Amino acid sequence: MHLNYHFLKFLCPELDTLLANKDLVVCFSQNKDELVMGFTDDISEVYIRANLNPSNTCLSFPDEYKRSKKNSADIFQEIIGDSVKSIQALSNERAFTLTFHSGRLLLFKLHGNRSNVLLYPSIEALPNTIFRNELKEDKNQLIASLERELETSYERFALLDGNAASFMPTLGKIPRSWLKSKGYITASIAEKWQLMEEMLDMLSAPLFSIILENNQYELTLLPAQNALFSTHNPIEACNEYFRYAVIYQAFEKEKNIISKALEEQKKKTEAYIKKTSAKLKELQHSAPPSQTADIIMANLHQIPQGAQEVVLFDFYQNKEITVQLKKGTSPQKHAENLYRKSKNRKIEIQQLEKNLEEKESHFLELSELLKELLTIDGFKDLREFTKSNQLFSKPKDKQETLPFKRFEIDGFEILVGKSAKANDQLLRQYAWKEDLWLHAKDVSGSHVLIKHKAGHSISKTTVERAAELAAYYSKSKSESLAAVMYTPCKYVRKVKGSAPGAVMVDKENVIMVKPIGPN
Repeated sequence: MHLNYHFLKFLCPELDTLLANKDLVVCFSQNKDELVMGFTDDISEVYIRANLNPSNTCLSFPDEYKRSKKNSADIFQEIIGDSVKSIQALSNERAFTLTFHSGRLLLFKLHGNRSNVLLYPSIEALPNTIFRNELKEDKNQLIASLERELETSYERFALLDGNAASFMPTLGKIPRSWLKSKGYITASIAEKWQLMEEMLDMLSAPLFSIILENNQYELTLLPAQNALFSTHNPIEACNEYFRYAVIYQAFEKEKNIISKALEEQKKKTEAYIKKTSAKLKELQHSAPPSQTADIIMANLHQIPQGAQEVVLFDFYQNKEITVQLKKGTSPQKHAENLYRKSKNRKIEIQQLEKNLEEKESHFLELSELLKELLTIDGFKDLREFTKSNQLFSKPKDKQETLPFKRFEIDGFEILVGKSAKANDQLLRQYAWKEDLWLHAKDVSGSHVLIKHKAGHSISKTTVERAAELAAYYSKSKSESLAAVMYTPCKYVRKVKGSAPGAVMVDKENVIMVKPIGPN
């Protein structure tokens, strides 16, 4: 209700007393849709801070205001030095005028997302300057056309069948909600009139209160339970509303965004821990493939040539079991493959244990960050919290201009191509002959580069982690273990006429890793 006539008719007389005969000494804007005006006399100074942001228009009247040394523009310079003659609310309208002794006027038109401040050479003229130039229709706005008289008799009320919006269009949503809560919609005409009179009586002698309703701060003139702030002074109400609705609401919004991001990370981490724990438990408690290999090797003489299924004695469980064999593969070769799988399983278990430990540690860190976030109650501390914990990476639009994702491992820069065409661009424009190139073997996927650092050799752990990324960003992503080839870039070449991303590799090494994405 801070923008409608019922509030302005109390605010304007207070402003008239506060600003009478004060000179306008400064008028500028340093934030989009915000106008700041400074007035002074020999005794005191006061500012009007008009926040005309379409999402949250409001006014405040601070005793001091520090102007920024940059990104600040002077506005309405033709009235600098003029002194204030009067401030008046327009009849039944969300607007008021500030008249100067020179005859010029400023119209504060508080029409929600079309709010504006217009400068007039006289009350009869069209405006010669407007603050929000994008509102082109305001260039033809006459002050007199805004004012209106409303007949508030019972006869008119009855004629309108008690329609509150038609009878009193200046009410606003809070008074209309109050009427609705009192059963106004289903009441008789006489009962509606009684409720309307009761509400208008409250609006004529209000206590200005700030409430929180549907996660939005509101200023109401009606009696309020659980008010965050109350006063009989409309200027104090404006200043406090500005603090809640602009400063504190913006802080809460930013804090809520950070909280949701941390909660989302925590949720994903918890899901990963649950899934990985189950998989690790399954691997640790199931018989390793090497046991089947031992059984095969101990019973080679009992396995017919070319058999694809055979019943053998399992000396681990002291019973006979059915063993599946591969067609075209000898029992010895099949056992060899099982021994290799068993070795790889040990590696996989070790890797899962390592990942689980890291994720559990990360989960605890996120829990602590959320606890710390709850204690923060100011923008300065919130920004420091965000910066010190590196919660947000660079803006996405800046990253999208590059053909690769960028990571850092053990101090080395890692580049991962985003597509087949990006892989080509990565090799053409960002690769050097001493960089290490990696790619999942025999499947399509991203090219990965470990950028060379003079005087520093690339460790085995760095290669393994980069290989995990190469496997993750490939068709081998769903495999438990994947083969990844790596070689210096000088052994990788593009063949003329080949498909995007296709290359020839003259010399390579191969490493087996589990596909693991970015942490």
